Amino acid sequence: MSYLEWAECQLAEIELLTSMFPTQEELEITDQLAVAELRDYVEGSDSTDSPPPSRPQFLIKQKIERADVILSCAYPSEYPSVLPEITVRCSDLSRAQQTQLHADLNTYLLENCQGEVCVLSAVDWVKDNLQLFISKSLSAAPSKKEPASPQSGEVFSRLWIYSHHIYNKTKRKSILEWSKELDLSGFSMPGKPGIVCVEGPQSACEEFWSRVKVLTWKKIMIRHREDIPLDHQGEDSRTVQSIDSLRKFTGFEEAMFDPHGNRGNHMDLGQLYQFLNEKGCCDVFQMYFGIEGR
Repeated sequence: MSYLEWAECQLAEIELLTSMFPTQEELEITDQLAVAELRDYVEGSDSTDSPPPSRPQFLIKQKIERADVILSCAYPSEYPSVLPEITVRCSDLSRAQQTQLHADLNTYLLENCQGEVCVLSAVDWVKDNLQLFISKSLSAAPSKKEPASPQSGEVFSRLWIYSHHIYNKTKRKSILEWSKELDLSGFSMPGKPGIVCVEGPQSACEEFWSRVKVLTWKKIMIRHREDIPLDHQGEDSRTVQSIDSLRKFTGFEEAMFDPHGNRGNHMDLGQLYQFLNEKGCCDVFQMYFGIEGR
């Protein structure tokens, strides 16, 4: 299929969803301009051959088993040949349950809806399965992490994550929110390629990765990781390693380095190298790009 055919499928599905969920309380288009650009492209008002750079994003709000559920949806350019980006939010679910729900939903859509519009199928699947996740007791569900003194066996981690690209606003927002929630420091660089670094307690880094990797990506992987055991504080210890003493970043930020290119989606890698060099971790530049930075 061509970009135009994909765009036609996307527009048809949006119009179907609008007819099925006619009120703002049921369906909220969060990027009206993107939908208008999509319609112009499909109807030929947009003279360019390439698809519009912005992507339609919308929220479907449902009451399921007395629980308020929001499906946050975004279309990649190649949808429906690839899956849409769908995030399910429900306050009745723990983080572990929500992570498992996303994984199971993506598996279902891959096996049953690949190549077809599937947002309604996703809504139906969530309706049919949400209660199973709410009622299921997950003994391994992590509790909210509290700051603690270094204990024997505790590990500090730093994950260097590589993605083919990071464009979607919902993903970028989730990365920022999750890092703050889990008390992780580091940075994310959107564009092509996309880079994310998180550092902090190993358990928090693993939780962050478990959430990120189940989102829809063209390619995402941990390019490099650093794991440092923390020394247990004893009476004779003169120095004690702690989470904060090992951090190379203060807080978490989205870092932009002179965006350029036709869609403004490429960053100045020289500036990225200088940024990493200032943080004392310029060696990872070669791990990402296979060349020495300068």
